[in-house]
Amino acid sequence: MILQEQPRVISSAVGHAWDLPENTFGAAYAKFMGSRNFSPDDRPPVRFMDTEELAYVATRAREIHDFWHVLFNLPTNMIGESALKVVEFQQLYLPMCLLSTIGGSVRMKAKQRENFFKYYFPWAIRAGMSCTYIMSIYYEKHFDEDLELVRNRWGILPAPDLKNLRPPSKSQ
Repeated sequence: MILQEQPRVISSAVGHAWDLPENTFGAAYAKFMGSRNFSPDDRPPVRFMDTEELAYVATRAREIHDFWHVLFNLPTNMIGESALKVVEFQQLYLPMCLLSTIGGSVRMKAKQRENFFKYYFPWAIRAGMSCTYIMSIYYEKHFDEDLELVRNRWGILPAPDLKNLRPPSKSQ
């Protein structure tokens, strides 16, 4: 259905997300985009593909990337992007995802790298293996559904929140 219809994630197609109830996937996407001053229209066009269909698949992957941030509850910093690349590698087996993870982890500060490999990397392996194939979801058709319900339906494990991971107190 997606390849037949070739939906685009552009403002005219997803603008209604800003009007949806707070608990919905669409509202979470709108909040994510708004809090970062992102626009779905900001993605550059895909070039140098052999076929129109392949160009669309690459475009679609770029355009739904922000949906993945919302669903997996990942920030747009180096740790979040690197963790999402691990999920993508588990799903798509694209070498560039693995190379991006390696490159991202090298650029991290020591404490970030420690947290990435201690918490996010193992989570991302599990998350990528346990969820539905993320390229085949027609996300836009689920904007009006409860965020937690769509996560559960698709087997998506939200990322750990380091703010809630407290080291044991010395008295324990």
